[in-house]
Amino acid sequence: MSLRYLTAGETHGPQLTAIIEGLPSNLTLNFEELNFQLQRRQKGYGRGRRMQIEKDTAQIVGGVRHGFTTGAPVALVVENKDWTHWKTIMNIEPIPGGDEEKRRVNRPRPGHADLNGGLKYNLTDLRNVLERSSARETAARVACGAVARQLLEAFGVKIAGQVIRIGEIEAPANNLPIDELIEITEQSSVRVVDKETELKMESYIDKIKEEGDSIGGIVECIVEGLPIGLGSYVQSDRKLDGAIAGAVMSINAFKGVEIGIGFEAGRLRGSQVHDEIMYDAAQGYYRGSNRLGGFEGGMTNGMPAVIRAVMKPIPTLYKPLQSIDIDTKEPFTAQVERSDACAVPAACVVLENVVAWEIAKAFLDKFGGDSMEEIKANYDNYHSQLESY
Repeated sequence: MSLRYLTAGETHGPQLTAIIEGLPSNLTLNFEELNFQLQRRQKGYGRGRRMQIEKDTAQIVGGVRHGFTTGAPVALVVENKDWTHWKTIMNIEPIPGGDEEKRRVNRPRPGHADLNGGLKYNLTDLRNVLERSSARETAARVACGAVARQLLEAFGVKIAGQVIRIGEIEAPANNLPIDELIEITEQSSVRVVDKETELKMESYIDKIKEEGDSIGGIVECIVEGLPIGLGSYVQSDRKLDGAIAGAVMSINAFKGVEIGIGFEAGRLRGSQVHDEIMYDAAQGYYRGSNRLGGFEGGMTNGMPAVIRAVMKPIPTLYKPLQSIDIDTKEPFTAQVERSDACAVPAACVVLENVVAWEIAKAFLDKFGGDSMEEIKANYDNYHSQLESY
């Protein structure tokens, strides 16, 4: 059975719900680590007041007993603390009153799903669109990714993330060991290694916020410890780099993704792009460089996976852009909802966990079994095969 999940819930509803299907039995779940990933998503310089209200934790309500998965679907719930202020507005039962009491939205915000969603689903209250299309849903995806990370960690896979750029401010390149990178970026308000860059980014975000604007940036995810051969070249929909790219592009506000040197490859010669193949008795086959970011032919090649993505500025602005009132068809400034000036550091955490999910899915496709013990046996057998090749 392939690993999959579904999420449900609205940004101001009572909770987000996720159901994960396809996890093996006997996977030990660390609940503190799961909630740690949710808390990481809430951090970051430039976040709005919503993050002061929500203190995200995941409650597991199915599929786990005494700290172990049972093989049944795992159900997760992340409560929305802000629900107490929205009980009437988001009530599932009909309520009396007009648009004001229902907080109806009739002015779509440029850059959001508001107008497209209203037209597609024939919804004249655009709150029905924005409540689900909100990036609040990524809390459920991070919870699912946090479970996937624990599966991968059982096989020595490590995942790190860092912010590469916020607006005009770019972080200097680094080649830190992954454990050191994780430790340093976790202490940074903007998830960068360089302290001077951190201060510049904070000052820059303050300036953007004062102007009533928002700013985006570029984030990077690095995955080490991957076995050779996750994914496949035999069909386009089985290529792991393609699956990762699609999943990353599905994250709210993400508008581009690259692997390894990515778009830079378009200006270089082949001799400057491809990674030469080496062999050592101790480590087997490996590459002399990692410009292709750990993937060849849609498969992992044993080198670290490097995925970079760009997040556009959040489109909810405190100096709103022009829009059209869907009732009168007259021009108005777009409706303002509570928002962040910059969510790039948080987006970095979302990226890590979305990538973790896709890799875990490919991992189970390759080494699948109904229990962790069966998967471990398949994994060990495959490594023996690689060593003798």
